[in-house]
Amino acid sequence: MHNPPAVADRPLLSETRQPEIIAAVDLGSNSFHMIVGELRHGQLAIIDRIRETVRLAEGLSAKGDLSVDARKRALDCLARFGQRLRDMHAGSVRVAGTSTIRCACEDTAFMSEAESLLGHSIEVISGIEEARLVYSGVTHSSPPTNGMRLVTDIGGGSTEVILGRAEQPHAMESLHLGCVSMTERYFPGGKITRAGFSNARMAARLELRPVKAAFRDAADSQAIGTSGTITATQAVAQALGMVDTGITLDTLESLIDTVLEFKSVDELSLEGLSERRAQVWPGGLAILAELLNTLRIDEMSVSDGALREGLLYDLLGRLQHEDARERTVRAMVSRYQVDSQQAGRVAEMASHLHGQCMESWDVGGNLFGKILDWAARLHEIGLDISHEGHQRHGAYIAEHADMPGFPQAEQRFLATLIGGQRNRIDESRLHALARSWRESGLRLLMILRLAVLLNRSRNATELPKVTFSVDEKSLSLGFDADWLAENPLTVADLERERGFLEQVGYTLTLR
Repeated sequence: MHNPPAVADRPLLSETRQPEIIAAVDLGSNSFHMIVGELRHGQLAIIDRIRETVRLAEGLSAKGDLSVDARKRALDCLARFGQRLRDMHAGSVRVAGTSTIRCACEDTAFMSEAESLLGHSIEVISGIEEARLVYSGVTHSSPPTNGMRLVTDIGGGSTEVILGRAEQPHAMESLHLGCVSMTERYFPGGKITRAGFSNARMAARLELRPVKAAFRDAADSQAIGTSGTITATQAVAQALGMVDTGITLDTLESLIDTVLEFKSVDELSLEGLSERRAQVWPGGLAILAELLNTLRIDEMSVSDGALREGLLYDLLGRLQHEDARERTVRAMVSRYQVDSQQAGRVAEMASHLHGQCMESWDVGGNLFGKILDWAARLHEIGLDISHEGHQRHGAYIAEHADMPGFPQAEQRFLATLIGGQRNRIDESRLHALARSWRESGLRLLMILRLAVLLNRSRNATELPKVTFSVDEKSLSLGFDADWLAENPLTVADLERERGFLEQVGYTLTLR
């Protein structure tokens, strides 16, 4: 299991005030991108774009270590991005790390320095979340339609394939195919050979085989490609007079024959192809050819929208109260047949307790409030598997399920709360959180545990007023004396809870 980023995802400024300038940063395996937008009367206008080739995947070892050169290229780029964000006074920023960052985030020293230079935390997103955001970026950059779309994105370390209708994705896959990794593996030393193309295409076919049925022959679907490999391929094909618009398999076969006229990527020079893109184009071209071949795509159009645009519009949705994470939580409540009334009672009590202690315990801000609310509403998802140890089942689901909108660090936070809702508190799960979240995570967990305990009877009868006060290492619950006398089982549960909290250094008193 990957460790979380060295610096936790901080509550975004967008969650407290609506900024005029918002930005998204895509830390790809080949290139880093930044896009900046300005909110004008509720509409988003793009005011700046920056792209730098850093070839991060090129410097990643099998053990997940980054080379000195790759690390320097990445950090130098992030320092420039950070300066631009500060100069533009971006009020809300989302930064997403994709395939290579997913492997390199074990290097906490790199992550810490990267976040410091950029001035913002890095969300390490899953391949499926990457696919969702790519689809969002394409749909927001394309004319509206109610028809089906088949969207593909070839990155440096992975390839995303998404089938959806209008703005809603239905099937998503993230494949271990990237232009950097494929070029390194099948064109070693930059040597271009027919055998290299043949082997690379076979590898792509094998990777696509298990998933092709979900995407092939989708009736009336419009095939759209995006990002560097695909946009560069269209540019070269147009420059050579092969096409006016779009990309076909015949065009790709002709381009491969053209590339084979060169002996190495260092010699590869074609109109429309930058020197930087040429270094990784053969591997990307092989992937693209097999996408069209295996998925039976007659013609692929090209979109300017991609992951970075998806990030920006997803952030805009959060600002305008259309948070994808909220939709995901509602979907999971339905999917796992959660008792919504019981979940609502627990969420209401958790909110009541949180409101009385968030300043004293420094657990305010919408991010902590949202995580606590989501954990309360999802705390019983494990019951759909088994009552015995349902909190463990629920934690596993929350950490490993595809949860659109949630970066990995937030999923792990959610899983920690769900898994720790009862019985002994496993401090090792808290230590898996980002360092700056650990104490806050424990405090939110204690609030959730009390909310669950106080609603153990699953009774719709309104609870009496509960007062809650805290200091650094203690909690105090206040009840009406008559109510305590009438509910000895709850008192016994609270006495047992007192013992569990003592094991993590906190004292619980009843008033």
